[in-house]
Amino acid sequence: MKDSYGRTINYLRLSITDRCNLRCCYCMPAEGVTAKNCDEILRYGDMLRIVEAAVTLGIRKVRVTGGEPLVRKGVIPFLHRLSGTAGIEEVALTTNGLLLDGMAGDLRRAGVSRLNVSLDSLERETFAKITRGGDLEKVKSGLVAAEEEGLKIKLNMVVMRGLNDHEVVPFAALTLEKPWSVRFIEYMPTIREPQWRDRIVTGAEVLGQLEGHFALQTISSGRYCGPAKPYRIPGARGTVGIITPMSEHFCGDCNRIRITSTGQAKSCLLNDMALDLTPCLRSGDENLLRNALRDVIDGKPRQHRIAENPQLCAAFSMAKIGG
Repeated sequence: MKDSYGRTINYLRLSITDRCNLRCCYCMPAEGVTAKNCDEILRYGDMLRIVEAAVTLGIRKVRVTGGEPLVRKGVIPFLHRLSGTAGIEEVALTTNGLLLDGMAGDLRRAGVSRLNVSLDSLERETFAKITRGGDLEKVKSGLVAAEEEGLKIKLNMVVMRGLNDHEVVPFAALTLEKPWSVRFIEYMPTIREPQWRDRIVTGAEVLGQLEGHFALQTISSGRYCGPAKPYRIPGARGTVGIITPMSEHFCGDCNRIRITSTGQAKSCLLNDMALDLTPCLRSGDENLLRNALRDVIDGKPRQHRIAENPQLCAAFSMAKIGG
């Protein structure tokens, strides 16, 4: 289905939980956030109903997110059912990687083909600082397990000045030997950290660092790929990409909508507008649910304006919406 600006919407990001086993500094405040009660979180059956309705409107790819999706009980059987949904061509999952070591095989057998692993440092102390206590070695073990299972891997690094911006080149160098996609993402002020503007490293700065060490080749994106500008280092097995939500918004090419774990449908991450799908789910009327999703797609804004005026979007924890 096309939205009112002619963009084809074929990608759904589905958050299945707001809970997480990390406390990353750019995702939530140091004191954490109040988790929703179990009865406030959508049941798996209702999530599948949403996906089935979305398929009728042209959704073909679903990315399961959180919080950390692997902490929710029953996630593997749910993924089996999701990947078996008629019309869904690709099921992917975003994770912090802490639980991958013991679950990679189950994910592969459940029909997951791609993983986005949020990894913001290759240095133990820096990783622990950003995640407020995370164990980098567990993530590394998870990546090994995922590779052995044949899962396609994308690493997402949020580049933050003074924290991890010195690691851009080492991250890119991973692609020389690994068939991974490494994505560098501009910091977004979703939780309004003090002096948040000082954290932003623009995509142009990241590109400058990369070009100072590598000869980059521009490459094309795939059909369901996200907003990254992709490049390849000559001879590398993998690719690098730069995502610029702040300095150069990519809204004109956005192909997605989002569903939060509580059933709020959003057409834009950086916009406060959301439509509560729970009344449609309770009604049992699938046409009502389908029409609600159609309204979300039709109401997708031309672009966000958070870089111009952060107050246009209320502060929020990324875990509450699904990054």
